[in-house]
Parts: sequence; structure tokens; C-alpha cells
Amino acid sequence: MSQAYFHKDSAAVRFSVLCEGVDVGATVSSRALHYHFRPDAVGEDPLETYAAHADEIAEAVRRRVAAGSIEPVMLRELDLRAP
Repeated sequence: MSQAYFHKDSAAVRFSVLCEGVDVGATVSSRALHYHFRPDAVGEDPLETYAAHADEIAEAVRRRVAAGSIEPVMLRELDLRAP
């Protein structure tokens, strides 16, 4: 897996997740991170929020891939909710 980074132009964290032996590129917007994980925070760092919840976010990517999504997987706030 590659290291996550913040892509300023898209205001999203980009990262990869190992899914069945294959690195799958994925993206989650800073807004989705904010509203799902830290709705009361002000001025939080999206990378810090991502890092604090990386395992949960990776599972969301795996669920999307299992459901047929192809790379790059673009997570929405709804995807972050556990089934």
C-alpha cells in the first residue's frame, strides 16, 4: 500500500488498499471524512482524520470492491457507515 496524501485540487485524501492481493487506489473527500468522523471539529487536518480511521476506511473500500466497484474507488460518506 502506498502512503496516503492530501490532494489539494480535489480536496481529498488519496490512498491505496490491499484487496485480495492487489493494491486498489481509492479516494475519500475531506468533507466525507469531516461529516462522518468529526462533524463538530473546526479546521481539522483530513490526513489526521484519515490516519485515525484508516482501518475502517480500508474496510469500506473492500466492501465497495466486493460489490463490483473498479479502481479508483471513490468513497462517499454513506460508504463509511458499517453494514
